[in-house]
This record gives sequence, C-alpha cells and structure tokens, in this order.
Amino acid sequence: MTRSLLFASLLATAALAAPSAHAAGDKEAGRLKTYSCHGCHGVPGYKNAYPNYHVPRIAGQNFEYLVSALKSYKTGERDHPTMRAHGESLSAQDIEDIAAHLAGLTP
Repeated sequence: MTRSLLFASLLATAALAAPSAHAAGDKEAGRLKTYSCHGCHGVPGYKNAYPNYHVPRIAGQNFEYLVSALKSYKTGERDHPTMRAHGESLSAQDIEDIAAHLAGLTP
C-alpha cells in the first residue's frame, strides 16, 4: 500500500511539473486562427488609413510579446479599434495558439 501511494504521488508530481501540451500554444491551431491577420500584417508596405501608420511586422515576432500585445488589445490597455475588436473575441488559448504560430514564422 505504501509503495502504491508513493508511486501515485510521484506520478502526480511529475504530471504537475510537466508542461501542458498547450502551454506554448498550438501552432497548427494558430495557423487556422490567423487568417484575418494577413489582411493588414501580411501585405508588404501596407499602411493603415485610420490613423495613417505602418502596420507592424508580426511574423517571427517574440512569443511572449505577441501574447502580451494580444492580451492588451483584448482588455483595452492598447488602444487600436480594429485590434481591440479582434482581441475581444479571443480566448487565452486562442492568444497562445496565434502567438505560437506567428512566432514560428520566418519574417
């Protein structure tokens, strides 16, 4: 009985210590979720007219930065109407998936 409890305890500890399969996002799921990003971020030299500024490059961007930026758009900490509209609908998993896909792209 003691061995069984010890073994179960070790398994539980290992499971908690192991990273989640979705901890860094699912790149394939992220690829499917980024279809609307390409309309602005995927066009070389594209400038947005409202307001007029260069749209930043997101392909190959740092994973943590992308997660932080998308969360900030979701909460309204970053002020951009179009990105806020996109961000509001994203779940935490969506954000991680999108960031994983974009971070893995070659700029």
